Amino acid sequence: MPIVVRIDVELAKRKMSVGEFAERVGLTPANVAVLKNGRAKAVRFSTLEAMCRVLGCQPGDLLEWTDDGAFENGSEDGSDTGSATLRTDGGA
Repeated sequence: MPIVVRIDVELAKRKMSVGEFAERVGLTPANVAVLKNGRAKAVRFSTLEAMCRVLGCQPGDLLEWTDDGAFENGSEDGSDTGSATLRTDGGA
């Protein structure tokens, strides 16, 4: 998955336990584990806001996009199905 959740890094910086973090954010420790392990499919903005408030950080400190090569060669599945040419000379 190209989105990496960095909660563990921010918790370590603050020497905060998962239990304390979960309680302060209003999540169960199990749901924090789902987020930390990258198994979450979505995060509510209100939850992201609470996590940032508790940790004193920005959303970008908790979430990182990585290029996993899924769009390599110009297609989603990695196969090259053809090429397109961008014309800059005004021709058709």
